[in-house]
Amino acid sequence: MTRIALLVGSLRKDSQTLKLAKALTKLAPESMEFDFVEIGDLPFFNEDLDTDTPPASWTRFRNEIKAADGVLFVTPEYNRSLPAAIKNALDVGSRPYGASVWGGKPAGIVTASPSGIGGFGANHHLRQPLVFLDMPAMQQPEAYIGNLWNLFDEEGKIVTEGTEDFLKSWMEAYAAWVKAHI
Repeated sequence: MTRIALLVGSLRKDSQTLKLAKALTKLAPESMEFDFVEIGDLPFFNEDLDTDTPPASWTRFRNEIKAADGVLFVTPEYNRSLPAAIKNALDVGSRPYGASVWGGKPAGIVTASPSGIGGFGANHHLRQPLVFLDMPAMQQPEAYIGNLWNLFDEEGKIVTEGTEDFLKSWMEAYAAWVKAHI
């Protein structure tokens, strides 16, 4: 079983991005197991807090990422970039210096927005720190999910024609990507 840490960039309890992340886990191959990793409780990274006793949420977060075989980021786009919560999680996991939890973990990125652009800016901004953090990010197929607010019915089922098939094939490609990199 391949264990995937799933980070959702929207912190809102009933976010459409969270619905998308849950839908992705249902469309994934059975060989994948997902752990939704909480990032909303992480204090903003401040090196002064990274002592022998860092915040408990930082320790929990770092241990959950260490235990994963790969990382899946499902995030909205905020102002043509990634949400602060995702960037903060990357920073917390990259420290203390020399003890990054990210190195070598294969990454997948699915971005979404209510517009037709589908989070293109967030997707590409997220790729920049992943290069530095030594996380091989799957290049193809790309996943920009537009018109997010029209994607689900009241029960969280995907209603946009062709989207479910695309997401299922994307998850199959991501599973193969992770397998090739662990």
